[in-house]
Order: sequence, then structure tokens, then C-alpha cells
Amino acid sequence: MRTDICEPDLLWTRWGLLSAALTALGHDDVYWCAADGAHHDDHGGNWARLVRVDGGRAVLFGYDHEYSDTVDATPPVDLLAGAPAWLPWPELLRYVADDQLGYVHWYDREWSRVPYPAGLADGLTATVGALLDADRLEGQLSDVVTEWGGHEPAGPAERDDLARAAARLRVAAEARTLDPADLTGLLGRLRHRTVDLAAALTVAADAGLTPGSALPSVPAGTEVPRRRIRQLSGTQHEELVRAAMRAATERQRPPTAPTAELTALVDWVRGHTPDGDGRCLLLVEVTDTGLRPVPGPRPPAGVFGDGWTAFRELAGLVRQLRAAEAHPEHGRWFHLRLETTPDGYAVERYYDTVPDWLPADDRHPIWLDALRQEMDRRTPEFRPTWAARLAPEVAWGYADPA
Repeated sequence: MRTDICEPDLLWTRWGLLSAALTALGHDDVYWCAADGAHHDDHGGNWARLVRVDGGRAVLFGYDHEYSDTVDATPPVDLLAGAPAWLPWPELLRYVADDQLGYVHWYDREWSRVPYPAGLADGLTATVGALLDADRLEGQLSDVVTEWGGHEPAGPAERDDLARAAARLRVAAEARTLDPADLTGLLGRLRHRTVDLAAALTVAADAGLTPGSALPSVPAGTEVPRRRIRQLSGTQHEELVRAAMRAATERQRPPTAPTAELTALVDWVRGHTPDGDGRCLLLVEVTDTGLRPVPGPRPPAGVFGDGWTAFRELAGLVRQLRAAEAHPEHGRWFHLRLETTPDGYAVERYYDTVPDWLPADDRHPIWLDALRQEMDRRTPEFRPTWAARLAPEVAWGYADPA
């Protein structure tokens, strides 16, 4: 049972109220209420949904790309374990398949969710926290005037009046008696811009906040479908692939001819020796989407400091070399070891394995999407055996309906 979420009808009215207030200013795509439920989208990758279901039930679900730690928890959290049949399963499973479901709370006389470790953030308060608390909601309504509407109160007296207007508006919406005067009390002070009170009232009526209107609900689902569930978290999947890469051997490839790009990188590394004697060791991990120098003895000067100039220069040269040495069948390397002396150099490339110089407890695995992209480019004979472990299905299993 959850006691920190207000009952669904109250949550719905607060959602509809914020939707109405923002719609009056032309922002109808942040909070909105429709026949299929209430929506929130901050247009930054974070969202929430509230669906009222026939029979006095409801479900609240959403995702925050920074705070929904449940998505990649180790071991994985099955947010739908034991969930009832009446939930909107097709929609929920679409988000699960994309690893975009951070929390699911369902209401049937009380709020419930699957258990997960205390302190594991699910993104609930990050996405709809303002709707769970009356004071925070009133603050959001004031922000509609000051932040969204660009109105600066003349002084403490007007700030107090604004707070009182927000409180009156909240009370009216929660009583479902909202009328034009309530909205005017909050938004009427915005005289320098268009305020569409008619649009706001339409939204409020559709959300069931005005006299004689009703709160919409959707039909209940009838069965729990067979579905995929995560057996491995993203981190566990990456560790599995990393271990397989460590155990692999390099495929035989023709020798790589020196290029102008290699000469440029050698010259740069030799020119950034920590002791000024031309002796330097560059260890680097790189994919199409990321690049990481690895600490070691005699690393290039400036690469691991606070400044970004040396890192940017090195990254550009490494990427140019990797592109120049790319082969349409053999692929591209992931790791490079380049050691310079005053009058020479030695270079090693790793296409298929994790080198011994990468620490065994390394916590920065190559992203699986980047590995998949590289394997897709290679011809089959140059795909190592561990490439089969990259398939997303490796991390998933199936669960039959309870």
C-alpha cells in the first residue's frame, strides 16, 4: 500500500487543473486530459500517465530518464509482477519493451506496486510530484503566471494575492465547481499577453472539473498477456558481453599499412609526453559513439586533467585514424595501444577482444548498441562468437500469465 499518493480522483482533478491553466497560455501539450487518460510530457524525455479505469480503479505510470533507476536495477525489477488483469496492458508493455517504464502504481481501494529496494528511485516524484501535494500544486499554479506567463508581481502584497488565488483555484477544481471567475482570479493579471479562458474552461469541463461534468474512465482489461521480462539488467548484459570479449581471441587480419592519420597521432602523442622525453603510452577505448582514454604508465599530458583541449585534440586524431583504418569486411577496432619512444613507436589494435591492459574490474563497458552497430557492418566471418550475445533477447525471458 502507498500512502504518499492521493486518491485517483483527486490526482485527476489536480492534473486537469494544471492542464487548464497552461492551455489558457497556449501550452496544451505539457499536461492534458483525454478520453484515454491524463498525460504529462516535459518534452525532455520524461513523462507520466494516469488512467481511470471503470469500477473505481486507476493506474499511474511513467518514466524519468534521470531518476527512474528501476529501469536498470540489478537484479532487474519486474514492475508488472502480479499486476491485475484490468490494467491497460498493451500500452504498458510497449514502454517495457523500450526500457521506458520507471514506475507503475495501481489503485483498487488502495495504491499498490511491486516491491523494490528502499531508496531505489522510480521517477514518480520527479514526474508528478507537484500533483501529489497541495502546496506544491499551488506553487505550480503561481508559476504558470510568473514563469510561463512572464508576470513579475509588483511586491509582497501581490505575491500573497497570487498565492491566495492559486489556493482558491485548487479548492474549486477539487470540489469540481470551477468557473470563469476562479480562472480569472489567477490568470486575469496577465494583461500583456493573450489568455484564452474559453479554451481553459473547455479543458476543465472535459476533465470533469466544472459543475455537471464527469471524470472520464476507460474499460477494464480482461486478461494478463504473456509477456517478456528482463532476466538481466543492462549492466549485467554488458558484463556478460565484456567477459566473453576477454575470453575471445583476435581474428586473423592482413597487416594494417601505416597511414598519414597514424603518423599524425604518433606525432601528437610523442609531443605530449609527461616527461618531455618522447616516451608515452596511449591506451584508448573507442566506438562510433564514445571514446575513453584509459589510465596507465606515462599517459599523454593533459588528457586526464581538468582541461578539455588535449582530450579534444586526441579524440579527433583517434577517430580519424579509426575511420582511415576501417575495412568494409574486417570492421573497426575498439581498443588501441600506442607506445612512443624518441625515435619510434609500437601500435596494437583490438577488434574482437578486451585487452589485458584494461582493468578486470573496469566499470565502463562498451555500450551494447555500439557493439551491435559494428557487428552489423562486418561480414559474418569477422564477427566473433561473442557477437551472438549482443542480441537484446539474451537479456529477456518470457512469463506466462499468473
